[in-house]
Amino acid sequence: MRFASLAGVLMLCGTSVQASPVDEFWERMMGLCGKSFGGTLVVAPEASTFYAGKPLVVQVRKCLDDRIWIPFHVGEDRSQTWILSRREGRIVLRHDHRQPDGDESPVTMYGGRATNTGLAGQQFFPADQQTREMVAASFSNVWMLQVEPGKTLTYSLWRLGTPRTFRIDFDLSQTVDAPPPPWGWTD
Repeated sequence: MRFASLAGVLMLCGTSVQASPVDEFWERMMGLCGKSFGGTLVVAPEASTFYAGKPLVVQVRKCLDDRIWIPFHVGEDRSQTWILSRREGRIVLRHDHRQPDGDESPVTMYGGRATNTGLAGQQFFPADQQTREMVAASFSNVWMLQVEPGKTLTYSLWRLGTPRTFRIDFDLSQTVDAPPPPWGWTD
């Protein structure tokens, strides 16, 4: 049962329930399931050319009550999938990176857990210990996902205390054709 549905059932019973920002954010992401959207690079680290001039497509490919898989395609590169999961009242963001043959990349499954409930349209994910051990320079990374239904999905990275920032805005006002499966997916 979806969380918004549970709140609706309780409202019918005469009990008022306020959904948490985590529940509301999750519902916004679930509302994108099965859809693909084109993106625009807004900010990239100086001298970074990987994203420049390439089509950027995000697909909210698979959704479960406690996990959402979001492949991110950069041109022909299908190596990245963002994985959101719900744990202990918070949302966790992981970055699953794959090689073209589907094997894990040397640096994969990094990310972090939101330290509070965030906002209905915005969640922040500071780098966790696993990430810090994997990539020492990432100790001050903070990722952000922002969802404005019908408008934009924003993915950002800040490396606090440095000029390193990254931001892509995906246009939620129109869908695009679904891209091929990300590397490592069999369906």
